Amino acid sequence: MHMHRIIKRKRSGFTLVEVLIVVVILGILAATVLPQFTTATGDAQETSIRQNLQTLRSVIETYKLQHNGNFPAKGTTDAALFVDQLIKSTDAAGTVGDVGTKPFGPYVLGQFPANPFNNLRTVKVINSATIGAADDSTGWLYSSVTGVIKANTATLTAADGTAIEAL
Repeated sequence: MHMHRIIKRKRSGFTLVEVLIVVVILGILAATVLPQFTTATGDAQETSIRQNLQTLRSVIETYKLQHNGNFPAKGTTDAALFVDQLIKSTDAAGTVGDVGTKPFGPYVLGQFPANPFNNLRTVKVINSATIGAADDSTGWLYSSVTGVIKANTATLTAADGTAIEAL
């Protein structure tokens, strides 16, 4: 009888099964970790939009108190006037001047805040008590009649289920 020698080779690398197991484990980890980051981003956007709205509503009320009961851009649809009246200086009649040249303002320092859901700083000014439906073409919706400002988000809802535009 002739004995066959079995020669064991030292293998290098990984087998297909080992690689597949690692890929499956990484997939499971990614599936459990990524939703937590997505939720955190949504929560941060919601917090930011709530803070921006609170600030904007407060400065609109301050403007009204200092301008004989008139809201910014009162009775117009002039978005540039609305933004200028909040980021520059004004007199009691609402006439805009560079910062420091008029007795009131600025109410918003720097530039107008962006809507964190669509990153737009633009404002659509409506000369009506009814703001209407949101459409994501601008950052904010503002009524120059009532002084109401809302975030312009047509499709997003807050964590509690309320429409962001209704905040």
